[in-house]
Amino acid sequence: MAPSAGHLRPGRYLAFFALIVVVLYALVFFTGSGKATPKLGIDLQGGTRVTLTARTPDGGQPTRDSLNQARQIIETRVNGIGVGGTEVVLDGNNIVITVPGEQGDEAKNLGRTAKLGIREVITSVPNAPAAPPSAPASGAPGASGTPSAPATAPSKPGGGGGAEGAPAQQPPSTTPSAPASGQNAGKNPIEEARAVRQAPALMPKDPKNQQEAAAAQAAQQKALAALTCAPNAADPLEGNDLPNQPLVTCGDKDATKYVLGPEIIPGTEIANANSGYDQQRGQWIVDLSFKSAGGKTWGDFTSANIGKQAAFVLDTDVVSAPTVQNAILGGNTQITGKFTQTDAKNLADILKYGSLPLSFDSSDATTVSATLGYASLQAGLIAGAIGLAVVFVYCLFYYRLLGILTIWSLVLSGLLVYAVLVLLGRWIGYTLDLAGVAGLIIAIGITADSFVIYFERLKDEIREGRTFRSAVPRGWARARRTILASDAVSFLAAAILYVIAVGDVQGFAFTLGMSTVLDLVVVYLVTHPLVAMVSTSKSKFLSNPRNLGLGAVQKLGSQRKSTRPAPGRRANVKEA
Repeated sequence: MAPSAGHLRPGRYLAFFALIVVVLYALVFFTGSGKATPKLGIDLQGGTRVTLTARTPDGGQPTRDSLNQARQIIETRVNGIGVGGTEVVLDGNNIVITVPGEQGDEAKNLGRTAKLGIREVITSVPNAPAAPPSAPASGAPGASGTPSAPATAPSKPGGGGGAEGAPAQQPPSTTPSAPASGQNAGKNPIEEARAVRQAPALMPKDPKNQQEAAAAQAAQQKALAALTCAPNAADPLEGNDLPNQPLVTCGDKDATKYVLGPEIIPGTEIANANSGYDQQRGQWIVDLSFKSAGGKTWGDFTSANIGKQAAFVLDTDVVSAPTVQNAILGGNTQITGKFTQTDAKNLADILKYGSLPLSFDSSDATTVSATLGYASLQAGLIAGAIGLAVVFVYCLFYYRLLGILTIWSLVLSGLLVYAVLVLLGRWIGYTLDLAGVAGLIIAIGITADSFVIYFERLKDEIREGRTFRSAVPRGWARARRTILASDAVSFLAAAILYVIAVGDVQGFAFTLGMSTVLDLVVVYLVTHPLVAMVSTSKSKFLSNPRNLGLGAVQKLGSQRKSTRPAPGRRANVKEA
């Protein structure tokens, strides 16, 4: 037998719900340093989101440790942009970078491997498609002029520099032609590129042996002819070149092709890097400080190779190829080139924070203006307001005073959802995007559906001839099973969608599942106790069935009750 409404003690349920709300909003306003607003995605506030997909030299799955290390390095690079609210998260084998506001363009190239190495320039030739500068001979000064600062290793102007945003900072623009023979058939692109551009035959074992030198020169010419330098072309060797082998690559914004010797100094020997403006030359530069071993190697190399070129190679792209004019001791040097202030700063930051353990391809890059984000947010709020207004009108028209209880329950549910969204944004970095707003709007219907189920069960009980007071506990006992089953199905669907989906669809599934759970909290702790309080009220206005939208069903219940025989009485039957 269902318990009576008087035994429910609705005040305790409502007090417990009030305690939950007070605790949540105490956490919202008195903890954390952020604003008391949900964390919005870039489609609602504007910004840039870049998805980087990891790739390995052998085409296998990257390890979790390498992905975490890459995420930490990229996060450090992102923080170097100086924009608040940035976020770097792992999503399977992807790293998703989110930069709010108008300064997100710099994030589009943060996935560069940033593998720096210093190599000796063996020879260089102009790239045919570009306006060719005069090609220097081996050891000759750069084509665009010879820098004059004697204490540093100045650069051949034209070498692009840093990372994010400038044309020189696009992913390496070198791609070799496919091998003519079938000797590399079946190999992956990295192996094919190494076979052409890092062949040991490019360097003679004995430079004094004329036969070996001639063979090496022929191999160099063949490799240079097979190399195509074109803007925005992907380089399979980016971050995958072998440091102990020669390298044929591009530089000077694809204007020059280089044949470089094995790596002299790796980027790991860089202790610090800073950008600055050289007043004498009128250009931006990057100052490097080497560690002790790297500084000694650099001093020995510059002492023995005065008049020759040394190439600073970033992800297989020659960003600077200075001519050594004298010995550079002390462990400091410079990278110069046609850098803007942003180029120089970004290059310095990348070199300072280190290279990535993996190579990444930018599989998706999305930029949303702040104006468009605000318009999307406004449209989402308007859609939600219209949905609420339609539910309110329906409830008031069909359920009257019970409809007011429905509206009050929806308002309390909204307060609960808002607080949870704010706290989830602080605790786990959850961002509310446009898909999430859609999930919240649909959740309004799920919550209203629970109320409809409950109220229709009450009508069924009253049609059977029961009073409103006695119908409440019986109707609730039947309705809650249906409400639990309905919400369980909705939550299960949202959970499955969240697991198998990616991107924006996950935001939709998350808010839908979260709202479904909070719907149960509101129905159990608010809606049912309020209905029970109304059923036990001594107010004639509240107890009037017509004011509750139950007048018609109560009249029908009374008619049915009057036609039933009284309990314990039987019709008289006259014996024959």
